[in-house]
Amino acid sequence: MKTLKTIIIALVGALTIFACKNNQERNKIDQLENEVVSSTESPPQEGQIISFQKKLTLQNITFDIKTWGEGSIRQLSIQPKGLEIDNQDIEFEIDGDVVNAEIEDLNSDGSPEILIYTVSAGSGSYGNVIGYSVINGKSISEIYFPEISENKEASSGYMGHDVFAIVETSLVRRFPVYKEGDSNSNPTGGTRQIQYKLKDGEASRVFVIEKISEY
Repeated sequence: MKTLKTIIIALVGALTIFACKNNQERNKIDQLENEVVSSTESPPQEGQIISFQKKLTLQNITFDIKTWGEGSIRQLSIQPKGLEIDNQDIEFEIDGDVVNAEIEDLNSDGSPEILIYTVSAGSGSYGNVIGYSVINGKSISEIYFPEISENKEASSGYMGHDVFAIVETSLVRRFPVYKEGDSNSNPTGGTRQIQYKLKDGEASRVFVIEKISEY
């Protein structure tokens, strides 16, 4: 009887040790999984304030856009998700602020384009477009957005204060027109609207002016 009791006590002790060990291993696995999840995120450094953030999804592809930093120089991060080959974070400095971002399939090829609108610091608020085009759902390529100075008709009387928006499958840009002698705060030349279409260029996709109108 004493031997049987000793065996039972030993078995209970062994089962208790096994259960504790099993729980420790399970907790360790949970901890590792949490570490893996957190390591996939790349937020700004501690103390840095995010000045712009927007998440856009189209055709099962998502872009998480954010900026941070101080002064006129900001850090821009574009994190794609859902691409078949390359979902690496794109990160670089920009001069100015991001004011908006939009997503649309501009060339109707079944893959979206992401457009990020920026304005420079200062009274002029000169606008720019940072664009990326998804190539066959696999990776992304930067879109060339031409300087307005490359087109004489478009740039005549231009002094910034741009507003950008996607209208159907076109990129539309509007700004006040300045006549000679106008102050920065008082343009008298009406409003100019430029309509761009996305085209295939030699090295990359490009925005090409399709129509210029004034009102």
